[in-house]
Amino acid sequence: METNAFNQKLNRYDLNDQIVYTGFSSFQDAEECAQKKGGSLVEVGFKDGNDNPEICQDADLIEKKLHYFVDAGPEYKFIHSSDPGFRKYADELQKIKASQKQSSPEERYFANFELENTEDPIVVIKNDHFESVTSRERSKYLKHANVYEIGVSLPKS
Repeated sequence: METNAFNQKLNRYDLNDQIVYTGFSSFQDAEECAQKKGGSLVEVGFKDGNDNPEICQDADLIEKKLHYFVDAGPEYKFIHSSDPGFRKYADELQKIKASQKQSSPEERYFANFELENTEDPIVVIKNDHFESVTSRERSKYLKHANVYEIGVSLPKS
């Protein structure tokens, strides 16, 4: 894992003939990274609950100028902290954090593990109701989700 100019933690994947970085906090950050490193933007899919990326175009991230999208079926929505809809659930998150402070350390660890991931929170909505909070990394393993991220591809030298 390395960081970019914005001190974001980026994930590096060595694919056949290229190196791909993911983990950008916005589409614009990925664009800037691609320009600085002389790379190109690619869509990376993490499918079937694994961390083996593949280059794809399933979510049209480049066309839509998105940096992250999760498809877990029609009943689920995953809302990233940078998405406009995230604000709607901010109050709910604050209530959860307040109740977390009142519980024992054991309860916080086992019952609210996903709240430990506050640096890049993802709100999970099921049938238009708040369900939980997770991280981008953990979203790859939830609900049989397909996770798509914008990446920067560089040729191996």
